[in-house]
Amino acid sequence: MTNSIDGPKRWQARAAAWELAALSFRYPGAELAGAVVSGEWADAAREIAGALGLALPEGLGEGLSGRSGPEDALHALRPEATRLFVGAPEPAVSPYEGVWRAADDGVQALLFVNPHSMEVERFMRSCGLGRPEGTNEPLDHVATECELLEHLALRAAGAEPPEGAQAGSGLPGGSPAAAYGAFLEEHARAWMPRFADAVAAESRVPFYRDAAAFLGALVG
Repeated sequence: MTNSIDGPKRWQARAAAWELAALSFRYPGAELAGAVVSGEWADAAREIAGALGLALPEGLGEGLSGRSGPEDALHALRPEATRLFVGAPEPAVSPYEGVWRAADDGVQALLFVNPHSMEVERFMRSCGLGRPEGTNEPLDHVATECELLEHLALRAAGAEPPEGAQAGSGLPGGSPAAAYGAFLEEHARAWMPRFADAVAAESRVPFYRDAAAFLGALVG
């Protein structure tokens, strides 16, 4: 639920949830590897799930916890992230909304210029956000969409807008909560449940099955 009676604490929990999801599906770095090995990722996922009433599978986080250190975890995570989300020549599971939605439409997806990717870019710009300088990643990447939902949840919790961002009344629907609900329904829930299912089925590394379970619970 995303209605106006939700309090700041619930919005803060949503923001934390999307922050964790975004971290999970970016290309793995030391922050993610350390959180996975130490058990912090699984602890955070369970705490957030408890706050939001989400159901997560038993044994979450057991696959890579206890490895010798973050470097050891990175050796497992990075090749699998590349295979799943980058691929050569194609990823096992596309991380882009436009690719999934184009398949629904029965057409070939072109990154950046397909209608769904362009809708995401317009939505983000209407929130005062854009592509970070120096990057060339389509904005409909799963991690970037999670970051947008994190941003809107923080705004709904009462956080001040960053410099250059729209005031609340200038956001889609006229408020952060309305913009959050619109993006969740019109974009995230239109493809992320299937993306999560595909990652869970395809992954050879337990962490990505855990991350998929967490994301699936968020958008379920």
